[in-house]
Amino acid sequence: MATDLVPGVAPETPKATRPPAQRARIRRTPGRRLAMALRNRWLYLMLLPGLIYFLVFKYWPMYGLHIAFKDYVPFLGYSGSPWVGLRHFEALFTGPDFGRLMSNTLILALLIVVFVFPAPIVVALLLNEMRVRIVKRSVQSLIYIPHFLSWTIVASLTYLLFSADFGVLAGLIHDVVGGEREDYVAQSEWFRPIIILQLLWKQTGWGTIIYLAALASVDTQLYEAARVDGAGRWRQLWHITLPALRPAIVVMAILTSGNLMDSGFEQIWLMTTSLNRTTADVFDTYVYYVGITQGAFSYSTAVGLFKGLVGVFLIVGSNWLAKRLGQRGLY
Repeated sequence: MATDLVPGVAPETPKATRPPAQRARIRRTPGRRLAMALRNRWLYLMLLPGLIYFLVFKYWPMYGLHIAFKDYVPFLGYSGSPWVGLRHFEALFTGPDFGRLMSNTLILALLIVVFVFPAPIVVALLLNEMRVRIVKRSVQSLIYIPHFLSWTIVASLTYLLFSADFGVLAGLIHDVVGGEREDYVAQSEWFRPIIILQLLWKQTGWGTIIYLAALASVDTQLYEAARVDGAGRWRQLWHITLPALRPAIVVMAILTSGNLMDSGFEQIWLMTTSLNRTTADVFDTYVYYVGITQGAFSYSTAVGLFKGLVGVFLIVGSNWLAKRLGQRGLY
C-alpha cells in the first residue's frame, strides 16, 4: 500500500533500497560496537599479551632515542644530561670508522641479496617438482632443522669444521691441496663466505615454507591446460609457477630491504676474531663495542638511530617502488 507524501518532507527510503554504505553506517552504532567487542572479548584477551610485549619492549624504549642528541651521563639521568644537538652524528659521519663500517655492512648486505634471498625460492621450486611424497617430506624436514639451532651452536660447528687446529674440512683440504694448514675462521678474506654459508644452511629451509605455501594455492588446472597446449616444464615454471610466487617474493623483498643494515649481531660477534676484525666490523657490533665496552651511550645511540632510519627509508622506498611497478606492497 502506498504511503501518503507529506509536503516538504522527503520520503523515507526503504531498507532494502538503501545504499550498502548507508546501511553499514546505520548498523555501526556504538551499542553494536560494544556488543561486538563483548562477543569477541576472548580474542581481545588473547591479543593483549602480544600488545603489551610490543608496547613495553619495542615502543617504550624508543623514548631513550633522544639521548642521541644529548651528552648522556647515567648519574644525571635523561633530563639532567645536556643537549648537544647533532654532534654525535657529525662525529659518526666524519670519523675514521664510518667508511669501513658502511662498506662492510653494504658488501655483506649485497651478498645476502644475491645468494641468501633467492635460495629459498630455488629450493621451494625444486621441492615443488618432486613427485615422491615421502622423499619431499624427508627433504623438507632435514632442511628445516638448522633453523632451530642457536647461532652459538652454528658458530661452534663452524669452528669444528674450518679451524686450523681441529677443523675437519680444513684438515681434508690440507690433505688434498697440501701446503700449510689454513685457519679459515681467522682469515679476513674467508669471513664473508663463511657468514653466507652459515646463513644458507640455517635459513634456507625455513624460508621455503612461505613459498611452498604460495605454490600450494596454485590451481592445478592451470598446469593441465598448459600441458594440453604443449607447454613443457620450463614454460609452466615461467608462465604459471613464478607469477604465482611473485606476490610472496615482493613482500619478502620489501621485508629484506629493511634489514639490509641489520647484519645480525649474534652471528657476526661470534665469528669475529682479532685477525678478521677489519672485515667483520659492522654497525651492529660497533654499537655494542662503543656503547657497552666503552660506555659511549649517546654516540652508540646515534649510530643505532642512523641504522634504523636507513632501514625505515629502505622499507618505504621499496614498498613505493613495488606499487609503482604494479605489485602489491605491505601497505
